Amino acid sequence: MTDTIWAPWRMEFIDGSLEKETGCIFCNRFSSSESEFAAKHVLWRGPQTLVMLNKFPYTNAHLLVVSRTHTGNLEDISPEEFSVLIRTVKKASEIIKEELNPHGMNIGMNLGSAGGAGITDHLHWHIVPRWVGDNNFMPVIGDTRVMPQYLEKTYNRLIVPFQKMNQSSVD
Repeated sequence: MTDTIWAPWRMEFIDGSLEKETGCIFCNRFSSSESEFAAKHVLWRGPQTLVMLNKFPYTNAHLLVVSRTHTGNLEDISPEEFSVLIRTVKKASEIIKEELNPHGMNIGMNLGSAGGAGITDHLHWHIVPRWVGDNNFMPVIGDTRVMPQYLEKTYNRLIVPFQKMNQSSVD
């Protein structure tokens, strides 16, 4: 008997029917009220950076660490902002390790559309937890990724440790 893998939340992404958000999604998250954080998958926001779940992740708990400055050019942010940004990446990766016990992680930044950036005008780091066996035939044959957990459950699992993260841990 064949198992069925259900991922109906991806259809609007696949078929292009996803309603586009007006403006920059990252700038919108910086101006969002805390009451909107869960709906917008924001785990933590500081004065210069924020951490959120990727709505269309490569793997479970794929995080985005975002700079406040609206630019797609790394050289446009100050050394101080870059320092806070990389410390936020470090702290977020520590939380992922403690909470989810991945076997490894991909951490990086895609610059420009040729570099793989889906959002080219606003710098952001990707933290992609990885587990042995999390990559299978589905992305190759079916152009589909299988997520083992709904975003909301991942959010609920991570929000408490991110709420404990204070600004002094990244400043």
